[in-house]
Amino acid sequence: MTVPGDRWVRALADVPLPAAFVDLDAFETNIDRLLAPLRAAGKRVRIASKSVRSPALMQRIAERGGDLVIGYLTASASETAYYAEHGVTDLVLAYPTVQPSDAAHLARANRTASAAAVVDDPAQLAPLADAARTAGTTIPVVLDIDMSWRPVGPSVHVGVRRSPLREPAEVVALARQVAARPALRFHGIQCYEAQLAGLPDRTHARRWINPLVRAMKRGSQPAVADQRRRIVDALAAAGLAPAIVNGGGTGSAAWSSTDPSLTEITLGSGFLAGHLFDRYAGLSLEPAIGFALQVTRRPTRGVVTCFGGGWPASGAVGPDRLPLPVWPPGAALLSAEGAGEVQTPVALPRGTDLALGDLVLFRPAKSGELAERVSEYALIRGDRIVGRAPTYRGLGHTFLG
Repeated sequence: MTVPGDRWVRALADVPLPAAFVDLDAFETNIDRLLAPLRAAGKRVRIASKSVRSPALMQRIAERGGDLVIGYLTASASETAYYAEHGVTDLVLAYPTVQPSDAAHLARANRTASAAAVVDDPAQLAPLADAARTAGTTIPVVLDIDMSWRPVGPSVHVGVRRSPLREPAEVVALARQVAARPALRFHGIQCYEAQLAGLPDRTHARRWINPLVRAMKRGSQPAVADQRRRIVDALAAAGLAPAIVNGGGTGSAAWSSTDPSLTEITLGSGFLAGHLFDRYAGLSLEPAIGFALQVTRRPTRGVVTCFGGGWPASGAVGPDRLPLPVWPPGAALLSAEGAGEVQTPVALPRGTDLALGDLVLFRPAKSGELAERVSEYALIRGDRIVGRAPTYRGLGHTFLG
């Protein structure tokens, strides 16, 4: 993946380091490319806030997407309440909670917005209902469905461990319990196919696994579509037709757009395109997010040491979760040290030398976690900084811990 490193270096020449940035040209290109198949298929998009973590950037996506954007998929109750207070009217909290304080946030948010709570267990209903009664509101409820692939039954589980809900009868039973509570309203289902949307098709560390991943995705696609259709049909037959059927993700957006059961698709990480998205088949995105560190040491020929940089992404631990040096071209982390909390050594390509104070540019593996390390993003257009976008941290919030 080619990055415009020279242009980024010119833009960041006078910026205090470490500094994180978003390339607006690439960002807008990614928005257009990701939304194109949804627009063609008549699907709506819900923006995943955890993959952006900057209200200003979220607003830019929503404005560029126009009427295609239905709302936000949030990650915490306090974050949901924040967006409701700031005028967002369609929100879905994607992760269950039973804390009374969280339920109170959601109940109050429904005074000005539709702020739905995702659940997958009957025990999660009582705190929501109690808070809604206290606030005098009604909380919409979305059921989270396990969309993992089980090609030979329960003994083989390909996907993430999230919801215990899987079969249509289980989903209908819990939807009926929701509908039976006056303070709650059954709103729909969330059907995230993580093994399709969140798994790269190629890995450099274990190349032997790449054909297996591609075969898994081909086998999983029809099973996912069939399961969603059966659940939607079962709910409709029970008089509980879902208002929303949410699914998809950056890695499966084009395919998910073809599923007639889905009414909306969640997108987030691909707008900023951390380096993990370089390895998805059929996905053409531009590097739009990165950070710059200063060279503070030159311990030996061909190696410089930068201040900071130990900013890995979430997920299974491995070298693919570490930041990727992208400028100077050919720079690489040292396998014995990786990226460190306060210092990161970088091997330079032959013939390249950097002075103390020079910049080294990195791309994060994913999009959202970088925002927890910085207070703002410098917004680059061409080779100039044209603005700033505060992160949650910069606004004084720790919504995701």
